[in-house]
Amino acid sequence: MGLSKKPLCSILSVFLVVLVIFKNVEQVECASGNTYLVYKGCAKQALSDPSGVYSQALSTLFGSLVSQSSKSKFYKTTTGTGQSTVTGLFQCRGDLSNVECYNCVNGLPILIDKLCGTPVAARIQLLGCYMLYEVSGFPQISGMEMLYKTCSGKNAPGSGFEEKRDTAFSSLENGMVSSGSNGFYTANYESVFVLGQCEGDVGSGDCGECVKSAVQKAQVECGSSISGQIFLHKCFVSFNYYPNGAPKRPSSSSSYWSPSPSEGTGQNTGKTVAIILGGAAGVGFLVICMLFARNQMKKHDGLNLEAYYYYSNIE
Repeated sequence: MGLSKKPLCSILSVFLVVLVIFKNVEQVECASGNTYLVYKGCAKQALSDPSGVYSQALSTLFGSLVSQSSKSKFYKTTTGTGQSTVTGLFQCRGDLSNVECYNCVNGLPILIDKLCGTPVAARIQLLGCYMLYEVSGFPQISGMEMLYKTCSGKNAPGSGFEEKRDTAFSSLENGMVSSGSNGFYTANYESVFVLGQCEGDVGSGDCGECVKSAVQKAQVECGSSISGQIFLHKCFVSFNYYPNGAPKRPSSSSSYWSPSPSEGTGQNTGKTVAIILGGAAGVGFLVICMLFARNQMKKHDGLNLEAYYYYSNIE
């Protein structure tokens, strides 16, 4: 009897390990969804820093921004003195928790260095947060300037979609100027989900005008596309149409902000894994294959979009 129990115990042990591994992988994937790259903006002019004063100012700036991300969803500060002054900020999507915000912002300084090096200004937008910095004297642009857009290659079937989308957008515009929005608002109308957010230091009136401008650009630029995102310098809006009903989301951190993966946008969410336990060896092989596939997909998704951004036009 003792010998017959050992194989069964081994199989059960492996099965439990598999469940734990896949549970952890799924948790990591949900958490990392907010860190998918949306766009990058890197100034052409490299930062001249023979004395290292800018590097020190940037290091202090990044440390302050990351530290504050565990307490707030928006923070703006300045470090350095005189000509070596550097201004920077971060902002997290309004539906993220403090922990999710920190996890999103924490990797941005490294990502800025990886994607941009050390230019005089840089901005990195992830799915759940963004960070930017500018050295003293960097040219400023209008808050209404469009930085980036993406529209689904798939159009809405039948007629009536644009009317539904515009009704949802109207609710968004009204909600953004309400006293309780705090610069972040979501709305939906007949399976059209919309979201808008303004930079944290933008007043209610300017926020409303920015979102209105973004909505108009979404209507013109995306036409009858079933999803899209429009990023202006001081705000952004997104919309998604689910004619068959919205997919279930695992938590509030995965809002209806990003287009569906089937729409060709490069985002991958909601994977379903079916595990058939035919023996310990088969399970172990399946685990290895799935983990490898997930890792490869993440590598592909993380850096597959670049933006047209005003920094790239600065000589």
